[in-house]
Amino acid sequence: MAEARQAGATERGSLSGVRDGQDWRSDLAGHAKIFAEPAHSRLVKAEPFLKRSIPILIVAFLIVIATARMVDLLEERNRLEDGARQATALTAVAATAILAPDRSALASQHRWNVELRMGNALPSTLITHGRFVLVSNIDGRVFAATSYGNSFVGRSLDQIVPASSPLSLFGVRAGVHEVEYRGQSYFAAQSLLPAGGSVTVLTPVSRVIGPWKQEVSVNVTLFAATSSILLIILYAYFSQASRARNADEIYLEAHHRVDTALSRGRCGLWDWDLDRGGLYWSRSMYEILGLAPRDCVLSHAEVAKLVHPDDRSLLDIARTSSGTNAQQLDHTFRMRHADGHYVVLRARGQITGGPKGARHLIGIAMDVSEQQRLAQRTVEADQRLFEAVESTSEAFVLWDRDSRLVMCNSKFQHIYGLSDEAVLPGADKASVLAAADRPVVKKTIAASDGPTHAKSMEVQLADGRWLQINERATRDGGSVSVGTDITQLKRHQDRLRDSEKRLMASIGDLSASQSRLEEKAVELSDLNAKYLAEKDRAEAANKAKSDFLANMSHELRTPLNAIIGFSEILQSGMFGPLGSDKYCEYADDINNSGKHLLGLINDILDMSKIEAGQLNLACERVDIAPLIEETLRLVAVQAGAKSIKLDSKISAGLTLHADRRAIKQVVLNLLSNATKFTEDGGRILVRARKYSDAVTLTIEDTGIGIPKRYMKRIGQPFEQVQNQFSKSCGGSGLGLAISRALIALHGGAMKIRSTPDVGTIVSLRLPLNPQKKFS
Repeated sequence: MAEARQAGATERGSLSGVRDGQDWRSDLAGHAKIFAEPAHSRLVKAEPFLKRSIPILIVAFLIVIATARMVDLLEERNRLEDGARQATALTAVAATAILAPDRSALASQHRWNVELRMGNALPSTLITHGRFVLVSNIDGRVFAATSYGNSFVGRSLDQIVPASSPLSLFGVRAGVHEVEYRGQSYFAAQSLLPAGGSVTVLTPVSRVIGPWKQEVSVNVTLFAATSSILLIILYAYFSQASRARNADEIYLEAHHRVDTALSRGRCGLWDWDLDRGGLYWSRSMYEILGLAPRDCVLSHAEVAKLVHPDDRSLLDIARTSSGTNAQQLDHTFRMRHADGHYVVLRARGQITGGPKGARHLIGIAMDVSEQQRLAQRTVEADQRLFEAVESTSEAFVLWDRDSRLVMCNSKFQHIYGLSDEAVLPGADKASVLAAADRPVVKKTIAASDGPTHAKSMEVQLADGRWLQINERATRDGGSVSVGTDITQLKRHQDRLRDSEKRLMASIGDLSASQSRLEEKAVELSDLNAKYLAEKDRAEAANKAKSDFLANMSHELRTPLNAIIGFSEILQSGMFGPLGSDKYCEYADDINNSGKHLLGLINDILDMSKIEAGQLNLACERVDIAPLIEETLRLVAVQAGAKSIKLDSKISAGLTLHADRRAIKQVVLNLLSNATKFTEDGGRILVRARKYSDAVTLTIEDTGIGIPKRYMKRIGQPFEQVQNQFSKSCGGSGLGLAISRALIALHGGAMKIRSTPDVGTIVSLRLPLNPQKKFS
């Protein structure tokens, strides 16, 4: 309650301070009745918030007081119960200590001796609040008690403390328990006697918490009274607010209209107390500066911070006006906007005297930033126009409706040889033209009778220059003339006439040349027709050759097969020995030559089929590893004869959609070349792996290599690198050409890299999808 009284005193002090501030602002507002906002209007603005917050604060205040007192009362009850429990346990221990030494009295169960002994020995502080001690024998029957427990003498202790209770089993170690007997609660503590029996101490709970309940009743009564008083105060507040609402709404409506008018007009009202230094602004003044509206009096220091440092201080202006007895003020200055830029304000005010003799400067501030910017833009536009006119290459002059000079550029002055005094603005047109250099030639080339009265003329000056002058009337009755120097144009016209004469002569020469060119074109057309005919015959001959070779496969191979077969019969001696070693040597030569010639013919026929487009691929799923192993076995005998080591590194499960016979022929050709051009004891390595969407097959040898200058010829039909070693090996030069052509038919590519005396690497790249080609 003391805290509540202190809070009430603090609140009254705060309200008193608010009323003092309101009186100060109300006094200041008396000099600006239109826009100054009195204190009660601020209460009206704050009324919705107060109406919501005051009941909440009062309820919260009552809840806090009730909660605090409730917690205090609960703690008080717990303290009383703890004290009663401790006193009960202590009484049980004390009674046991008093009765335990006199075993004879306990054994005889003499009631008066036991009660007299306890009455003399137990402190009176322990036998309070209705607490009493019961002494029972070994059979559990009460035979002695203190004054408050006489009604329990002769009764069985089990009716109060059952035999199964922890008190009966453990005695003092069980602590204090709350028991029920005949609808009344007791704090019970029990101590076992050495000779048998027990001492039981009972404290009525109602006697312990009775005073506490009375205190609770008193606190509830005080709380109800306090709540009623606060509710009455709350009702009085709302009644008072309701009575003031109508008048405040009327005032706020008028104030809102004034603020709306000021905001639309970008104006702000202010009242400056010159004696006290306070300055009051209307809401529209804050909006002009982008500031949050404040319902308070501003100090001069706060306002001075917003004024541009280069502008004159408002305080100096006020002092000057006051010192000169000037009653009115008109001043333009800049104030900083909330965004950082400055707003140009024009303040107009008047010094008046207040009701208490205080001097006030009351006025209006208008935002003239836009007017300032427009004026600046006008000056800048005039300056840019003047610079544009001055920088143009034409002579420019502007006359007003009275034929007086408005402006001209230096080009006009220079062309007509005018002095600076002759071209002063306002000079008469006749005097300006009289002072100008006279033209030698002047002729009008175009004129208009329309509303613009435009005309153009050409003028030649004394120094030989030509001008084209375009003159047009302006809307205000004046005229503007622009003179363009066309001297170069006139000179170009003269040169153009000369050029036209020379051009006519050249046209005659060109006509003759055109006739000769037409004759040459006819001759070229005849030659082109002959060339096309010869080209067709050459292509037909080449196709006939390819068709012939492709069709002569049987006729050429049959005799060679017969020669090879008979030579093999001679070698084997099937019909008897030849009789001479010379004949065996001749038979070997015949056989080797026949095989060589058959291979050469087979290569030529294959190449012819490819060129004739008669070779068709039979594509199937080909397993690369078995195919390469098979080709390695075919060249193994030839490689073994030269002690060449054959190795292979093939990725597992590598397959390709291709023509098996063609791929085998390519690999066999490349392995045969590698074996042929690798010296004894060399090495050939075959590798195959999958790379992206293609299979890469590489054949690497340690042969003689190919010089760089011959690399472009490798793979062309009938092309061979001629050196001492290759000549001894022989060959038709078609193996690589056939291999390259077969790889190309599969949509792949073949690349050869070689280093002389180091070896050669041939790489084949075959797509997994035969339709995709590689370059």
